[in-house]
Amino acid sequence: MAEDEGIVLVVRIGEGENAKEIELTEEVLRKVRVYLRTEYSLEKLAEELGLDGWEEAYEFVKKMPAWLVWIPPTLLRYKMKMIEEKLKNNELQLK
Repeated sequence: MAEDEGIVLVVRIGEGENAKEIELTEEVLRKVRVYLRTEYSLEKLAEELGLDGWEEAYEFVKKMPAWLVWIPPTLLRYKMKMIEEKLKNNELQLK
């Protein structure tokens, strides 16, 4: 984790050298929220995220922590800042 980047959440799909890592940015989470709450297809989600078809989109949705989708974006930003501060002050350690 770089000091200037903060915490980066990533979902890894696939294995080996063909694996893809998708960073869970606010934009990606917004697209997943739209998929879950509307009649958005997995094909459309794959297209939006730059994945190679609905199978990769399905694997991504399966591996993504569900709580990230249901927490409001402002609360998520607040919690991430809080965790970053605790990490900086050595009050919390990641294993």
